[in-house]
Formats: sequence, C-alpha cells, structure tokens
Amino acid sequence: MGSAALLASCQLPLLAKGKKFKISLAEWSLHRALFAKEIDHLDFPRVARSFDLDAVEYVSTFFKDRITDSSYLAEMRTRADAEGVQSLLIMCDGYGHLGSPDAKARRTAVENHFPLLDAARSLGCHSIRVNAASSGSFEEQQKLAADGLAQLAEAGAKQNLQVIVENHGGLSSNGAWLAGVMEAVGMKNCGTLPDFGNFQLEKDVWYDRYQGVAELMPFAKAVSAKTHDFDANGWEVHTDYSKMMRVVLNAGYHGYVGIEYEGKVHPEMDGIRLTRDLLRHYQ
Repeated sequence: MGSAALLASCQLPLLAKGKKFKISLAEWSLHRALFAKEIDHLDFPRVARSFDLDAVEYVSTFFKDRITDSSYLAEMRTRADAEGVQSLLIMCDGYGHLGSPDAKARRTAVENHFPLLDAARSLGCHSIRVNAASSGSFEEQQKLAADGLAQLAEAGAKQNLQVIVENHGGLSSNGAWLAGVMEAVGMKNCGTLPDFGNFQLEKDVWYDRYQGVAELMPFAKAVSAKTHDFDANGWEVHTDYSKMMRVVLNAGYHGYVGIEYEGKVHPEMDGIRLTRDLLRHYQ
C-alpha cells in the first residue's frame, strides 16, 4: 500500500479486536535517570518488566565502553533472560556518517558499526538501528547513504541481523528521501524504524509526520512511539495517536512498537506509563 493510500485509510476503523502489536521500551526513555546514574544500564530489563513490558531496545550510548566486553554483554543477556525480557535492537549513535561523500570515511563508518553487530548477536537482538547522515544534494545523499547502508547490511546478513534506519534529522527526516534510500538499497535485511516525532528538517521546518510514517512503514522492522507532552486525559498533544496508529496498523505492521518518552513535564517513569497506557488503547 502506498503512502497516500495509507493516509486515506486513516479514516477506517482500527483492525479486528485482539492485540494488534506488542509494546517494548526504548532505553532513551530513561536517559535523564541513566545519565544521572539513578538507574544502572544493567537494570534496564528490570525496569521494563516493572511496567509489564517484555522487550527492550538498548541505546549504545549507555554501554559504549563495554560494546566489545563479552562478559558484560553476557551479564546484560542474563539480566534480560531473568526478567523474561527480549532484547530487540541496539540504537547506535556516534559511529560516523554512513553516507559520507568521502569513500574512505564512509567505509570507516561502516566498519565502526561491526562491533555493534557482534554485540547485537550476543544479546539476541534482531537489528541495529543506525543513522543515514550524509551531505550534498537530495539525490547525492540518497546514493551515498544507500551505498553505506548496503555495505553494512551485507555484513549484518552474515550474522542474520537487520540494519534499520530511523528518521533522525537532516534529510532522513524527509520520509520520501528515506523511502528512496530503502528502495535503492533493495535488501531484505535493511529497513526503517519510523519515529513518530523526528520529522524536523531544520529550524522551524517540519515534514508532515503522518505522511512520513506512511512512507516509511512499507520498510519498517520496528516502530518508535515518540511522546513528549500529555493532556489531562492522557492524550499526547503533539501527535494524534488515533491517526498515527491507524497508519501503522493499516500498513500491516504487527510487531513491537517501542515507547520513547522524551518529555520534560512528566518524570520519566510517569511518561513511560502514560505512553504505555496510550498505546494499549490501540492494541
């Protein structure tokens, strides 16, 4: 189904009764507590289970110095297994531009992600989430990003892992651009992680979030339910979740939708709970 058709289908009722997707917890939802050392990274699965959630999405920032530490990764997996929590993916940031115009720098960025692939395999994840940063014209950046992603996806395929890209600033926040990159890569293990909120192209310039998610859903291997602020009734004030979840579900997606609370008004634990309850409304 094309993006226009997906948007049009938002007027349809939600799919049949019964759970249509599962809910996971993205570690970034706890970034303030983690940076403040109020929560230890190793306790993340326990925190997720306290919200009655059975899957987590790690962020490389919080164990960057231990990515290649096999004993630490083993402890992470032990902690998750003990809680009955599945490790889904690692969100990877700060490893170079996969769409760099310089071929050598682009290859270096690809190779910088290899330890993340190894860590993801050790943890039992299905994917690593990467960024598609580049520079140049619209078309040039598509070509460059597609090249870097294809190289990394080829390495990922050898470990039965997926490489997925989030709309995360620059042209990657343009749904049509990123969908074009996916088409150019053309590999089954390279896909997207549509984020409901990351559609800011530049200061005061935003891409339509519903159109963007609709354009990225045909390639989605995971989905990020970004939230910031809630009204007194528990509705997210920046995203019409009824409309957005129809886009997701009518694309035929029934995998995990990850809670990614990034607000400042509510404490992180409250924000996670509010997001979870909001998503449950559509299950």
